[in-house]
Amino acid sequence: MHSYSPFRGLGGFYYICGMILITGATGFLGSELAMQLARQGTAIRCIKRKRSVIPAILIPYQNQIAWVDADLLNYADLELAFEGITEVYHCAAWVSLVQTDKEPMILTNVEGTSNVVNLCILNNARLVHVSSVAAVGDAKPGELITENDHLDQALVHDGYATSKLESEMEVWRGIAEGLDAVIVNPSIIIGANAGTLGSGKIFEIVRKGLKYYTSGSIGFVDVEDVAKSMILLMESVISEQRYIISAENLEYKYVVTEAAKALGVKPASKEAKPWMMELAWRAAAFWAAIRGGAPAIDKVSAQSANIQRRYDNSKLKQAIAIDFKPIGQSIVEIGNRLKA
Repeated sequence: MHSYSPFRGLGGFYYICGMILITGATGFLGSELAMQLARQGTAIRCIKRKRSVIPAILIPYQNQIAWVDADLLNYADLELAFEGITEVYHCAAWVSLVQTDKEPMILTNVEGTSNVVNLCILNNARLVHVSSVAAVGDAKPGELITENDHLDQALVHDGYATSKLESEMEVWRGIAEGLDAVIVNPSIIIGANAGTLGSGKIFEIVRKGLKYYTSGSIGFVDVEDVAKSMILLMESVISEQRYIISAENLEYKYVVTEAAKALGVKPASKEAKPWMMELAWRAAAFWAAIRGGAPAIDKVSAQSANIQRRYDNSKLKQAIAIDFKPIGQSIVEIGNRLKA
């Protein structure tokens, strides 16, 4: 556990000895991470955008959190935020399914990560970088996906996956230059504090009456376990490694059925075949073009909905001996929060 003595300086809080910095602390994962560190009695510095709202779960810990307004693309802002920093959790990322956001999202996520990496090297700070299983390749048929399965960039059409893969490359570039870093690749992160955003949209759609399920599967993990894993990895001597963080491999049908039970609504009873998903994303794109805004489902998501992806979490378990919260328990907690 870390403990620091804060004092006031130019631009906010500064610290007598080394300190922890979190990017993306107003987001779902970043705020959970900040809360867990604060509960340990740790003083932390968190980066946010000027217009960002501090999450409600962090309000009780304001005496331990120093907020800094900074843009990850503004190197001068980041230089100030990095003063006295010895450990960095890089959680910030732009996530979008809108096709017009693809190129700017890649540029933003990669350039922002590059700036973080460069400043970590300059300040001799240790880094835990949050990537995604979207940046991990597929395994051979019948095998679990591991950290050794690499994504073929030439075959990637998903802008978010591309941005996470290229961001990882920036971290590996930093490691080659002497950076002390670990990369984590979480699967689908769920938790009650997501509300109806991000993965919370799944539960909101179920609550409103989802009629169809798809035949695909993927890994799921509770946000508490992702944050816990990141802290344990940061406090370890492990370096120059990437870890899949995933609790259970589950079929989408199981997840939406259990979500319906937790929410007290009728579960989906019809399977959406691949050809139906093709029609769905094309129709969504058509209506989005007419009405404006983002499509309800994009091509990549539609085609992925019937793909079986199963992840191997043994490398992480061997490294930090974590016991994951059962996803069924997480679903119940989310259902109770949404009903309330």
